[in-house]
Order: sequence, then C-alpha cells, then structure tokens
Amino acid sequence: MMGLDFEPFLLSFKLAGLTTLILFIFAMPVAWWLSQTRCRCKPFIEAVVSLPIVLPPSVLGFYILFAFSYNSPVGAFFEDVFGIKLVFSFSGLVVASCLYSFPFMVQPLQGGFTSLDKNMLEASYVAGKSKLQTLLYVALPNVKPALLSAIIITFAHTVGEFGVVLMVGGSIPGETKVASVAIYEMVEIMDYSQAHIYSALMLLLSFVVLLAVYSFNIKHNKRIGLG
Repeated sequence: MMGLDFEPFLLSFKLAGLTTLILFIFAMPVAWWLSQTRCRCKPFIEAVVSLPIVLPPSVLGFYILFAFSYNSPVGAFFEDVFGIKLVFSFSGLVVASCLYSFPFMVQPLQGGFTSLDKNMLEASYVAGKSKLQTLLYVALPNVKPALLSAIIITFAHTVGEFGVVLMVGGSIPGETKVASVAIYEMVEIMDYSQAHIYSALMLLLSFVVLLAVYSFNIKHNKRIGLG
C-alpha cells in the first residue's frame, strides 16, 4: 500500500461524521413526530423524507446543484449573506449529504419510536414530563438498537456517496475529492491496482459496519429475552 493517498478517505470520514451529527440533531425530532402523529399529512411527509432512497443520485444531485448555484435564491443568499459557496465546496457537500442521507437517519429512529410501549410514554406524560423530556429521557434510552443502526448506517451511507457528491462537489483534492470519487477517477485512467485497494477498503468498511449493527442487535435481543 506504498504511495496510497489516504486523504480522500479522511475527507470521506470527515464528511460522514459531520453529516451524521447534523442529521441526528435534526432528524430525531422529525422521526419522533412521525412516530407519534395522526396527522392526515403524515403519508405526504413520509414520502418527501423517503424520496432520496428511490430517486437516482444523479437526479437528486442535479436539483441540489441547481438549488445551490449562485443563480438560485438559495445559493445567492448563502454566498451573499454568509460568504458560503455551496457549489464545489466542502460546505456544499455537507448540506447535500444531509439531504441525501436524511431518510437513513429518520427511518430507523421512527421504527424504534413506533415500537415503544405506549403505556410507558403515557406514564411519562402523566408524571408531568414534557414531550421533549419524554423523548430524551424515556424514548431514546429504550431504542438503543434503532439509534445505533441509524447512526452507523447514516455514516456508512455518506462515506459511500458518489452521484450526489460528484454532481455538487466535483473532484477538488483536499476539498471535495472523497474516496468514491477517487475510485471513479482511478478506473477512468485505468489505474486498476489502486482502484482495487480503495474498493477493498470500502468493501471492508461496509462489511464491518453491517456486522457491528447485526451483532449489537443480536446481543440486545438476547439481553431482553427476544433472541
């Protein structure tokens, strides 16, 4: 592995870490609301949240690129007011990754919250706890497998992004050239030996992530008597 450039991997991990942290903060209340609400608009909201799963990354990437460009109100606002360029920048990649990975954080958490014992939640409300307190101190501690799955899968999914990343960020070394983009470029120039190494590392990472999730879930189920 002499001469292997690990910068794209470090950039991928940095992007995935920031995306996962941001999504945990913003996706958790959405997942909680979706699990508890009886609003008629719930199917519509769920469909919007799940769109990135079924949309081709190139389609989603195109619309994000269009929205982030300086010619759009969103892109112009961020650049003029905050001095943040959202196209072909790491900041833009973070925002785009949050949009692309949003359902991978929401859905496991929503599933975990939905499976909670309603009597336990009602007891919390009767005890005078607010909805926020119930979420933080009652719901979250009881959905650890769902929480772990959401965090790990979101992180791994972000590390493996390609279509959206390439459309929005391009390939700027040290800025937007993540591991998936580096692999694509190696194949383009027929540097298959390096592409094999990078791909093998990505494959190993994906396997370890899934193994960790499934192993934790099995241990948790055995501990509570479900396994």
